[in-house]
Amino acid sequence: MKLSKIVSISIAAAALMATAATAGTLDKVKKAGMLTCGVSTGIAGFSATDSSGKWKGLDVDMCKAVASAVLGDASKVKYVPLTAKERFTALQSGEIDFLSRATTWTATRDTSLGLNFAGVNYYDGQGFLVSKSIGVNSALELDGATVCIQAGTTTELNLTDYFKANKMTYKPITYDTSGQTIEGFKAGRCDVVTSDASQLYGLVLKMKDPSSVKVLKDIISKEPLGPVVRQGDDAWFNVVKWTHIAMLNAEELGVNSKNVDKMMKSKNPNIKRLLGTSGKAGANLGLDAKWAYNIVKNVGNYGESFAKNVGKDSPLKIDRGNNRLWNKGGFQYGAPIR
Repeated sequence: MKLSKIVSISIAAAALMATAATAGTLDKVKKAGMLTCGVSTGIAGFSATDSSGKWKGLDVDMCKAVASAVLGDASKVKYVPLTAKERFTALQSGEIDFLSRATTWTATRDTSLGLNFAGVNYYDGQGFLVSKSIGVNSALELDGATVCIQAGTTTELNLTDYFKANKMTYKPITYDTSGQTIEGFKAGRCDVVTSDASQLYGLVLKMKDPSSVKVLKDIISKEPLGPVVRQGDDAWFNVVKWTHIAMLNAEELGVNSKNVDKMMKSKNPNIKRLLGTSGKAGANLGLDAKWAYNIVKNVGNYGESFAKNVGKDSPLKIDRGNNRLWNKGGFQYGAPIR
């Protein structure tokens, strides 16, 4: 048997043992009165600390939403910053309760690591950031370029596939974190930075002169990003999955952080089931009847979270695009709560 196959089997076995050892996460979080959430070491708009040291971002809001659903309090979160290479081991080992860290849902990750993706909270795609001074307008003009890239990501594989398919060559320079990657680019160690397009817009803001660079229009991959949990713990999988779905349904139904108290008196059966004034959604999840009310009250609906972290009300100003609701031309579709 080849060594690579032995290693693969060992990793899979370790993941399964970790899953068995850490089942019952919902009860664990309730008993501890605290949620431990894995986030990035700093990705603008998704998970990063502000000037006062507080964690903010779309992925951070997912952590806060789950804490609200389970504990009724968005502040009951311990954030664990993880590099791309560290994130899956931290989840498998039980160091964190779930991962909310701009992580792409792929077949390999979903079937060989003992993990489950609990939805997609951001539909993204890989792009390229270049200096305007090199005069490049298309990724197809990057033959022979030196590329700064973050290690341990799908970005590495996508880059290889794209350049090979287009009969181009490149020289990779890898870094452990997003911050190190942009510093390498700023120092002139590479011609190009490639990453999820959403991250590139954040990196632009870190440039001394943001107007000196541009994100190319080319998107070379599908990057469905979302929260991740361990396999074998269906009760916890359901909680994380339906937390995201509740935020989507709240937006679709016009329920937000400002009007949610008023909406508690609504006669709309869909709103009543969402906010727990009828039905058994909370009980079926092992949660309080007001689980979704707490999410919306403390964090907001999906649209509110998107706007303040990465959208129109944020420094990034990213268009909703594919992340619009399904009835507004996007991919975000919340299964019915009934």
